[in-house]
Amino acid sequence: MSAGVKSYAAVDLGASSGRVMVGRVGSDSLELSEAHRFPNRPVRVPEGLRWDVLGLYAGVLDGLKAAGRVDSVGIDSWAVDYGLLDADGALLGNPVHYRDSRTEGVAEKVWATVPAEELYAATGLQYAPFNTLYQLTAARSTAQLDRARRLLLMPDLLTYWLTGEQGTELTNASTTQLIDPRTRDWAYDVAERLGIDLGLFAPLRRPGDPAGVLRPEVLEETGLTGPVPVTAVGSHDTASAVAAVPASGERFAYICTGTWSLAGLELASPVLTEESRAANFTNELGLDGTVRYLRNIMGLWLLQECERAWGETDLGALLLEASKVPALRSVVDAGDAAFLAPGRMPERIAEACRASGQPVPESPAEVTRCILDSLALAHRKAVRDAQRLAGHPVDVVHVVGGGTRNALLCQLTADACGLPVVAGPTEAAALGNVLVQARAHGLVGDLAGMRRLLVRTQPLTRYEPRGGTERWRAAQDRLAGD
Repeated sequence: MSAGVKSYAAVDLGASSGRVMVGRVGSDSLELSEAHRFPNRPVRVPEGLRWDVLGLYAGVLDGLKAAGRVDSVGIDSWAVDYGLLDADGALLGNPVHYRDSRTEGVAEKVWATVPAEELYAATGLQYAPFNTLYQLTAARSTAQLDRARRLLLMPDLLTYWLTGEQGTELTNASTTQLIDPRTRDWAYDVAERLGIDLGLFAPLRRPGDPAGVLRPEVLEETGLTGPVPVTAVGSHDTASAVAAVPASGERFAYICTGTWSLAGLELASPVLTEESRAANFTNELGLDGTVRYLRNIMGLWLLQECERAWGETDLGALLLEASKVPALRSVVDAGDAAFLAPGRMPERIAEACRASGQPVPESPAEVTRCILDSLALAHRKAVRDAQRLAGHPVDVVHVVGGGTRNALLCQLTADACGLPVVAGPTEAAALGNVLVQARAHGLVGDLAGMRRLLVRTQPLTRYEPRGGTERWRAAQDRLAGD
């Protein structure tokens, strides 16, 4: 390794797979390679849908072994889910999956104590049935929660197993609906009114804070030579991904694409208006005092579930066929919670089209085109609504994450938004993870400096909008029933 270049392991856990990436960072260089990739398969047991967290941890250890010598380790993952520990620090059962049905009807019980308007004004978080707040309410009076003495969000749980140190990283904590985005501290009044014990949570820590060093047993299992520090990063994968948006200035929107599409703006302060709540925008916390003002959209989950139903598919050939299907023939609401649960996705999309009086897509290519048009339409609406609600105009849309590999989706998003789309980097969450570690160790500067390094070193593709946006507006009206 050349002088001045350091190596960082980014553990990046998605809802369907995990990976350990190695980033090599110098003053004007940034290279990322994959050390190990492993599946993340939830398991349905008699009591519900659970994460195989031991399998994930084994994948992390295998990945660190494959990574070789590193100067630091950072972990990011999906949000809202957690593990409970007993008084001895032992895990009390596998963490519940956010798609589990236990939170059905729970929000209404919460709103009976803290009305939805007050909850949004205090926490700025959009309604999602799986928010940690609702999960904890659903778990009330269970034997597991009664025995729990500590709650650790998923990346913090794995960090604890690696280091023996407990903490609650702020960007991920902001997805619990228990953080005040103005103070960047706990929403104490909300927790008290709902009977949620904030003492279950470990102390807050922020991106760049030290999170311990690898335990001797971990060093032995991975073959690494200590000490190897673990650094808190933007441990919500979207926080890390937004940190890796290769933008200049402030007039940009972003769409973090993968299982979910997270579309919105980076702001200096939250938007807590009633209009914002009604539009279902969320205010999550990002690096350096920023707010991720965004809307959750169902994302490529829709296509992933269809592929699972169809069996083995050639995605490249499928997308080529989908590009030949007439545009905007049928669209669905890609933010509809009706698509949240797994199973029967092609049939459910067909049923939604039938119910709205649109042509019913039948072939895989037609279903795929319906999904991609629907996602582009949802991206358009989110970007336009965010600008209006925040009073923050944009000139470009940055698409990062797995969806950057889908050229058809990127082009349709540019067409729908009427704005240029810059696609890349694909591994945005891992790059943001690596850059926060590098910054903590003095290799890169502020957030703007991190982004300049990304522009210089990462492949990016630009898509210009084609045609006007009138047909997209008409499709939006059709979906709204206007």
